[in-house]
Amino acid sequence: MTEVRKVGDSMKAKTLTGAEILIRALKEEGVEVIFGYPGGQVLHIYDALYNEKQIKHVLTRHEQGAAHAADGYARATDKPGVVLATSGPGATNLVTGIATAYMDSVPMVAITGQVACNMIGKDSFQEADITGITQPITKYSYLVKDVRDLARVIHEAFHIASTGRPGPVLVDIPKDVAVSSTEFVYPPEFDLPGYKYIYNGVTAKLTQVVEAIKKAEKPLIYAGGGIKASRAHAELLEFAERINAPVTTTMMGKGAFPDDHPLALGMPGMHGTSYANYSLSECDLLIGLGVRFDDRVTGRIDAFAPNAKVVHIDIDPAEVGKNVQIDIPLVGDVRKILTSLLKQVTAKQHKPWLDTVYQWRREYPLKYCTTTDVIKPQFVIEEIYKATNGEAFVTTETGQHQMWAAQYYKCKYPRQFMSSGGLGTMGYGFPAALGVQMAYPESIVFDIAGDGSIQMNSQELATAVHYQLPVNIAILNNNFLGMVRQWQDLFLDKRYSHTRLEGNPDFVKLAQAYGAEGLRVERPEDVRSAIEQAIKSPKPFVLDFVVEEEENVFPMVPPGGSLNKMLGGSD
Repeated sequence: MTEVRKVGDSMKAKTLTGAEILIRALKEEGVEVIFGYPGGQVLHIYDALYNEKQIKHVLTRHEQGAAHAADGYARATDKPGVVLATSGPGATNLVTGIATAYMDSVPMVAITGQVACNMIGKDSFQEADITGITQPITKYSYLVKDVRDLARVIHEAFHIASTGRPGPVLVDIPKDVAVSSTEFVYPPEFDLPGYKYIYNGVTAKLTQVVEAIKKAEKPLIYAGGGIKASRAHAELLEFAERINAPVTTTMMGKGAFPDDHPLALGMPGMHGTSYANYSLSECDLLIGLGVRFDDRVTGRIDAFAPNAKVVHIDIDPAEVGKNVQIDIPLVGDVRKILTSLLKQVTAKQHKPWLDTVYQWRREYPLKYCTTTDVIKPQFVIEEIYKATNGEAFVTTETGQHQMWAAQYYKCKYPRQFMSSGGLGTMGYGFPAALGVQMAYPESIVFDIAGDGSIQMNSQELATAVHYQLPVNIAILNNNFLGMVRQWQDLFLDKRYSHTRLEGNPDFVKLAQAYGAEGLRVERPEDVRSAIEQAIKSPKPFVLDFVVEEEENVFPMVPPGGSLNKMLGGSD
């Protein structure tokens, strides 16, 4: 594919080092923030950043934190996040963050240092084959061996990361390439013959979708992260209202359709709402938009949407039909395809179907047992939602708190909720929140965490304090690895093998040691005032909520079960 790009003064040849070329190229791509951690093989790149005014570098305390921060920045802004690390352990520390971004289709450019070209393959000090290591978890991995290729590679990397199905791209730069010099010319065009993606879909398939909508009596829209990637939230709203179909959104799609809309059914799947799962089990037309049909949503494949004709619209042909048999596959950009569909579909009413769906919603709402004796974790999420008027950016770690956040924090906007969905990465939420706060310094940002997950990257409190990022960290502290404990409770006769977190720190003192603020909350009546105190603080604020230790996330579809057979879903 050839892209033509107009550039200004950067077209004029000027001799620069590879390190200087990298920084100039990043500026050509509009990069404003880099998250990173220096080391020996990127010394000259950091030297080129020394007097840089246009790009802000954020020094994290661990490379994994830098990768997650770049990820959070990308999800919140819809611009590729950029992370920089040295060779060897610096590069390998990025792997979890890169894999997280890859699984969730997040645009990211990871730049790593490498030993000099003549030292590659000799087990040199801090050498690692990071292009080989990351090949399965990137859209593409570059090893730049000639400084004359560097500007073009950066241009290509950003194009690949942000087009088609977004994802991370890695650029590995040997030290001798960083110090070599050549004339800097940012390429006005490049050719990527092996990189193709389809935007508009096939007209014949569009006609089939329109006909299926006309015939359907129980349509259901199943929307995922592809809606956000294609900026199709407005088209989705119009489409759902036009055909009068309820909408269930995956965790990656949360916010792509307003959670408070009458047609919204919340999240489907293992910990989805009962009414979303019943709707999936009873619909006669399922329209999948930018989704993967992953196992956490489908449950038992042969029992998934058994009565439905299934439409799947996605820009990645590898996803279409991968997990579920599709009746009408349509490859292309979901926004462009929805725009085409809106020109052809007419308004429909499905009163009997919607009456049934709404009856399920009334009969089987999300619920939990309230008490005045102990804080319920769901209550904390509800109070955060009320205190922020549903306007906050929310990131999560991975575990029970993640599911409660997805269930109880209702989102209005498409880039409001950030969580590790595909990889399920503990330690993601806090550094991701730093990336979000860096992008939107005046906004309220909450990381909803567990006492296990927050300790994966708690060192980034130093980053938050140093850069004056007033992130709020709400720890739902149950002294357990909660989700693993829940499975041990339900399926292994409460044999809590190595899931009780004995020896947890005093999180308030930990926050204060870094120069942040903290507050321990043990009574339900103190929850709201503590949240309001944190929001008002100009500093990072850790809220340590001591919650019910053995509270479980419900509804729950048991592993290998069907969506209409949920634990805690209908009692």
